Amino acid sequence: MIYKLAMGALKLWKDTPEAVFGAPLAKGSIGSEICRQVASLGCGHLVLLDNSEFGLFKIDQEIAARWPTLSRREYLYDVRNKALLNEVFARDWPDIVFHAAALKHVPLMEKHPCESVLTNVVGTWNVAEAANVAGVKHMVFISTDKAVDPPNVMGATKRLAEAVVRAQQTGKGDTRFSVVRFGNVLGSAGSVVPTFRAQIERGGPVTLTHPDIERYFMTIPEAVQLVLHATAHSAEQPDGPLGVFVLDMGKPVKIIDLARQLIGLYGKVPGKDIEIEVTGLRPGEKLFEELVDSSEVAEMCGASLMCVTDRIQGARMTERIVHKLEQAGRAGDNAAARALIFETLARVRTVGDDRAAEVVPIKRA
Repeated sequence: MIYKLAMGALKLWKDTPEAVFGAPLAKGSIGSEICRQVASLGCGHLVLLDNSEFGLFKIDQEIAARWPTLSRREYLYDVRNKALLNEVFARDWPDIVFHAAALKHVPLMEKHPCESVLTNVVGTWNVAEAANVAGVKHMVFISTDKAVDPPNVMGATKRLAEAVVRAQQTGKGDTRFSVVRFGNVLGSAGSVVPTFRAQIERGGPVTLTHPDIERYFMTIPEAVQLVLHATAHSAEQPDGPLGVFVLDMGKPVKIIDLARQLIGLYGKVPGKDIEIEVTGLRPGEKLFEELVDSSEVAEMCGASLMCVTDRIQGARMTERIVHKLEQAGRAGDNAAARALIFETLARVRTVGDDRAAEVVPIKRA
């Protein structure tokens, strides 16, 4: 089913053999898997964009080896550089753009809010603006469950990035904009699983921040299949509600249970061969993640797919607001940048006194 929907997404825009898929951030866990899957589905031309030299080289070489006849072009550019993005879009004229570039390490972003706002918010604005100017048929923004009720800088900047894309949805131009939000992906850069494996192989201890902490998990290929699913669903309903697509990730997993299972897979006994050590929550870290914000209404709109809209429309992200955030980020004043991030978030995200009343919980009993 998902494969057919993904094929539908391809056919929907592949009017000519020159149809293009663009995939900033190409080397990231999700970005690189998007490249693999759209290459396997037979896109006409693939554009890969990333600011990591090694990461871009690696995925470009993989695509070349696995799909040697596929037309492609790579760009060692940064989404923060608007002029270079416009150059890419003017040269390659992509039909569909998947924007997965982000700084996503919660504790690090608490220390570096200027960097977070420049990549996550300003970078997203740059990509969306370039897509609109170039007449891209569809831009898909990859978001995260950490954008829901965000207490930390990383989640707050991703929520503002969602607002940037949703502002473009209602703006001028013919580009269709979609936001797809989901939780953690197993094996991604910064994922807990590679960390646990390395700790087990060193003989322990395996460290986690709290015994009750839990997260939603999905494999990278599954997540990308559902992203393509959401893309096809959005494109097939151009007059549908403008909001956020949320992937149904099933039940959340307790991190301590995941640690125990991994230790067992190595033939070890938790607490005997490999100790589990609780280190305490890190700055900005939440015990539980949700996929739907308390300011939103959610309903199922397809297989494993939820459509989320605002209960009350908050302030719209404008070029003036983004420019103000960019000035704060480039000034290097982390305290001022953090304050402005959350001040802007409060205006964008409107929550009433009965804030949980209309929200459909994604958790199952």
